[in-house]
Amino acid sequence: MSDTLQKLAAIIEERKSADPDSSYVAQLNHKGLDKILAKVAEEAKETIEAAREAEQEGDTSHLIQETADLWFHTLVMLAKLNTGPDEVLAELEKRFGVSGLEEKASREKN
Repeated sequence: MSDTLQKLAAIIEERKSADPDSSYVAQLNHKGLDKILAKVAEEAKETIEAAREAEQEGDTSHLIQETADLWFHTLVMLAKLNTGPDEVLAELEKRFGVSGLEEKASREKN
């Protein structure tokens, strides 16, 4: 995999405290976590709709675009909470070799 997520996270981190008139990321951060969460929810819904469309039409181009939007806004959310893709990727790494069913069951106990 490329280091695209890390590069994007660094740009988001740099821009989150910029002048809101100069940066979309700064605008979102200035409006607060609730606004960022609303964007994540909106993009998740659009990604789901695009997946359904892709299944029906056999074209994933819209799905790819919506997934990129979702990932971007998720990175903005993580940055707002002073974390990033490295921690998420580390969590995914820990799950290699663990059955998805076992992993899910271990979270349900907590």
